[in-house]
Amino acid sequence: MARENVPDGQTTFATRGLTKVYGSGPAAVHALRGVDLEIPKGEIVVLLGPSGSGKSTLLNIIGGLDRATEGEAFFEDRNLSQMNDRELTLYRRDHVGFVFQFYNLMPSLTARENVELVTEIAENPMDVERALRLVGLGERMDHFPAQMSGGEQQRVAIARAVAKNPTVLFCDEPTGALDSQTGRAVLHVINDVNRELGATVMIVTHAAATAQMAHRVIHFADGAIRAVVENETRVSPDEIAW
Repeated sequence: MARENVPDGQTTFATRGLTKVYGSGPAAVHALRGVDLEIPKGEIVVLLGPSGSGKSTLLNIIGGLDRATEGEAFFEDRNLSQMNDRELTLYRRDHVGFVFQFYNLMPSLTARENVELVTEIAENPMDVERALRLVGLGERMDHFPAQMSGGEQQRVAIARAVAKNPTVLFCDEPTGALDSQTGRAVLHVINDVNRELGATVMIVTHAAATAQMAHRVIHFADGAIRAVVENETRVSPDEIAW
């Protein structure tokens, strides 16, 4: 790829003709169909669309968990598509925080210890207590997951993701298992992480209301981007209608 097609310093991610096909022949599933996009640094971006529209597939590729069938994906000025497995592992370790719908906490470890698992391998980790205070769990550091509500467990998962000081935070249906009040609280934490750490945040969801808090909303359908909308006015998570 020519140098002029590499993203500039203000872009966190860019993709060019990104395509992902699972299987082959008549049974092949086209998860992404030539996706072109650019994600500016420091934004909250919501990827919106029904199940199977390609949102999570895109996140997995630019997050270094999967590889495209065709096309290219860039993180800043680095071509993820040309990285080998070790380079992708280092990219994930040093730059990417993941938050999923299910918390994946170690039940035998306290909140503090769950977060420490990440800081022990991160290149430039945040203080564990600071990470837990950032998500409002300063008084719950030594509690076990079974002693916490679902929302508190998700906040531990967010603290674990941000404790590595990631450049980007990927959230795949982070409120999917939560009620409305708890979901708003979790979105508030994600908003705070974006504001205080300057991390680019990408949220995959099928909940349209979440889009109101984003700087940018990308609408997916059938493996393709149907529209990109920049919000002129953003709404606080507290005001989101569930």
